[in-house]
Amino acid sequence: MIQRLTLALLLCTAPWAARAAPDTYRLDPVHTRVLFAVEHAGFSHALGTVSGSEGVLVFDPQDWRTATLSVSVPIQRLDLGDDKWNTATLARNLLDAERFPQARFVSTRVEPIDDTHANVTGQLTLHGVTAEVTLAVTLNALKRHPLPPFRRTAGFSATATLSRSAFGVSGWPSMIGDAVELRIEAEAVRDRNAADPADTPPVDATGTPVPRDDSQIPSPPPVEETTP
Repeated sequence: MIQRLTLALLLCTAPWAARAAPDTYRLDPVHTRVLFAVEHAGFSHALGTVSGSEGVLVFDPQDWRTATLSVSVPIQRLDLGDDKWNTATLARNLLDAERFPQARFVSTRVEPIDDTHANVTGQLTLHGVTAEVTLAVTLNALKRHPLPPFRRTAGFSATATLSRSAFGVSGWPSMIGDAVELRIEAEAVRDRNAADPADTPPVDATGTPVPRDDSQIPSPPPVEETTP
């Protein structure tokens, strides 16, 4: 009798277990944006954005601890609202975007707070330096998108603060603050065929593949340093 009851319970719960498996989502680069704020000479906080991020999220809302996230951020698409300011920020003495065109975040652990909040810790590689960063993440929605092709979509907001000097971006300390406040708005679409962006080599602004080993990239010629 006990064996029959056990078998019945297993049969009943098996479909639920299958449905509970984490889904794979692909970041929507159009609706995913990194916003940042950094002090400018003590007068204000400069605001900028980076659009076009790509990545893969494996996520089960019933078990945040199993979630994994891998994201590539195209630094060359940074926009501070002024062409000269963009050029100065991307120059060799700051972000050096010619040699380091992408930033990359790979999660290492997820600590859930409640059903819609978690701290996501991972390794951020920026300017050729890798360091641990923790994102405070909020799940805004997880449902079928109201527009075609009506795919299941997850929407998140996240915040973090990092030290730019910790990543070797230490130019103009008298003009630019060290603390960089991040805000990330992201949408991810369920895609069982989604590939990790690491599987595809990064490309430059012309679409030419960029070697992942920074030692293979020749140093750019000296450029005139422009005051941010």
